[in-house]
Amino acid sequence: MSRRSAVREGRSVVTALMEARLLAIAAILSLLSISGGAVAAERETPPPPLAVHGREGTRFAEPGMIAPDFTVLDIEGHPFRLSEEVSRKPVLLLFWSVFCDPCRAEMASLQKAQNRYEGRDLTVVAVAVDGEPLRNIVGGFARQEGYTFKVLVDELDAMGVWKVADAYGVAVTPTLLLLGNGGTVLLRKGGKFREEELEKAVSSLLKK
Repeated sequence: MSRRSAVREGRSVVTALMEARLLAIAAILSLLSISGGAVAAERETPPPPLAVHGREGTRFAEPGMIAPDFTVLDIEGHPFRLSEEVSRKPVLLLFWSVFCDPCRAEMASLQKAQNRYEGRDLTVVAVAVDGEPLRNIVGGFARQEGYTFKVLVDELDAMGVWKVADAYGVAVTPTLLLLGNGGTVLLRKGGKFREEELEKAVSSLLKK
């Protein structure tokens, strides 16, 4: 075989290999395009309602249901057990975070409720969903703002589940709940709430 023929044959082989690679790349891109379309379609589909899968199964804390019991520490390191508190009086419960800007206004509303009903049959509690490592930061913020109600700090259990927030299906902060005697959920509000709405619900409950 002449040198020219060998070069021509070599080029033919290279060309064939390049064409095969291009075909393979085109097929991969086609598959990625189809997969990407499926992912986009999934993202456009509204997610189902939040369900929390803890050690006791799926649980929600919705009006008419009994709020899940819990025991966590407050910012001073003292244990707080919900079932003991709701056996004596109603509980106003707020889930918040020091990193949540809208929560600050709601915490101020909570303090107003504390001032208004202090000494009456109502316990005001805020649960910080920031975790045990940030206990000092949460405590410092609470003292700086002058909160006089109970401030608790949620924590992860051995399964990596938030002891309180996950049991209550908390998807946003702030989330507010009003619990009647015995722990029945009377009101649940996710996001910002109106002070007059809160005042109406609490005053109506305490008149009973």
